[in-house]
Amino acid sequence: MSRATYPLKLPISIKKAAQRLAKEDGVSLNQWIAVAVAEKVGVVETAAEFFAKRAKKGDKREFLKFLRSVPNVPPLPGDELPPEMVHRRTNRAHSR
Repeated sequence: MSRATYPLKLPISIKKAAQRLAKEDGVSLNQWIAVAVAEKVGVVETAAEFFAKRAKKGDKREFLKFLRSVPNVPPLPGDELPPEMVHRRTNRAHSR
């Protein structure tokens, strides 16, 4: 297996926590970080594959039918879009 080095800068609190966990696992900090990164890469790639497969099953007509069934009511308090988002959505709708 080929290896590459990468100078990693961590906040002290994260490094100390990683050192503690590596020690509990009986591995070096380097090995513990390599495994943690590998796990994250696996999760992200698996999620991307999952969503790509789900997207292929999507039916645009069914989705639009679903959207048309949503009642036209104002959002509940706290669910409003920030003013800058409302402005962007309005401009985007008019530019089509």
